[in-house]
Amino acid sequence: MRSAISSRTKLPEVGTTIFTLIGQLSAEHDALNLSAGSPNFDCDPLLVNATAHAMRAGHNQYAAMPGLPALRDALSTKVHSQHGIVYHPQTEITVIASASQGLYSAISALVHPGDEVIYFEPAFDSYAPITRLQGAEPIPIKICLQTLTIDWDEVAAAITPRTRMIIVNSPHNPTGMVFSQQDIDRLTDLTQRTDIVILSDEVYEHVVFDGELHRSMASYPALAERSVVVSSFGKTYGVTGWRVGYCLAPAELMDEIRKIHQFMVFSADTPMQYAFVQALANPQSYLGLAAAYQQRRDVLVNALSHSAFELLPSKGGFFVLAKFSHFSSESDNAMVLRLIRDAKVSSIPLAAFYHDGADTGMIRLSFAKDHDTLREGARRLCAWQPG
Repeated sequence: MRSAISSRTKLPEVGTTIFTLIGQLSAEHDALNLSAGSPNFDCDPLLVNATAHAMRAGHNQYAAMPGLPALRDALSTKVHSQHGIVYHPQTEITVIASASQGLYSAISALVHPGDEVIYFEPAFDSYAPITRLQGAEPIPIKICLQTLTIDWDEVAAAITPRTRMIIVNSPHNPTGMVFSQQDIDRLTDLTQRTDIVILSDEVYEHVVFDGELHRSMASYPALAERSVVVSSFGKTYGVTGWRVGYCLAPAELMDEIRKIHQFMVFSADTPMQYAFVQALANPQSYLGLAAAYQQRRDVLVNALSHSAFELLPSKGGFFVLAKFSHFSSESDNAMVLRLIRDAKVSSIPLAAFYHDGADTGMIRLSFAKDHDTLREGARRLCAWQPG
């Protein structure tokens, strides 16, 4: 039916996301899923039992707007033990309905029309659209794919009087890059004595490999005082469908974020918050993640050692990049479609993480899967012959 009302889109360049399209194509071709950053294995039964117990105990109504007090207290304790900084549970910690909602709330609260927001590509696909919805201009800076590093001199040149925010993401989706101390030092130097806010997407904070460190903005006082840190219970505990995360920020920034949060969702799901209180009581529930995911990464990487692809190093997160430009001149999208159709394996084109869709000769593979899935996916990719 054709509407009698004319449509005016706020995001004319945005359609259905690549993640939805790949999911549909994978189902059509019965492809094994190495595209999604969601685990295909069961979460800790404690979480399910604790959530069910909370439901049966009657905890089924709205939680407090900033989150269950006991959960904010637990988060304050956790962050202090990890980073040596105290975030006040009453004014500086908010439980959010997913990290995505936290990102949206932070950008919409702190970025205004005419502002500029610097971010790094390849990038999670929501940063730029959320920025544009505020009437601000996203300023992409490309990570060097050969070295998986940021050119901070380029960042310095991009900063103007209109720069309001810099969005960082470490461990990084999709490259697996992890911030070094040099990255922290340069970011500190560039933002001190400015009004620039740092929005730090740290959803993979506990998934860092090979002895690398997760360098949170919360660990550095000069950065913490100007940073909003967003993280995800869904990623940490393998329950991405529960849509619960948390946000840390100085009180004056958090006050603005909560103004948006309260009108978006008011509060995150109540029973799950009770479950996460119990989970956080055992630090090993998140401190053991790195070893478990490193093992999954190694299973996939080792099994793909005889494939046609060249794998880039992944130091953290759920993903590894696979290069194909040495054997094919196809576009990223075309390669993904061919692998779904011919190899029966789904992946994500790296081009999807760039504002201009620029081809890179790479695809993104997820190792947030059980070992059998990883081995079977690798077997199919090794058996597939380009040509």
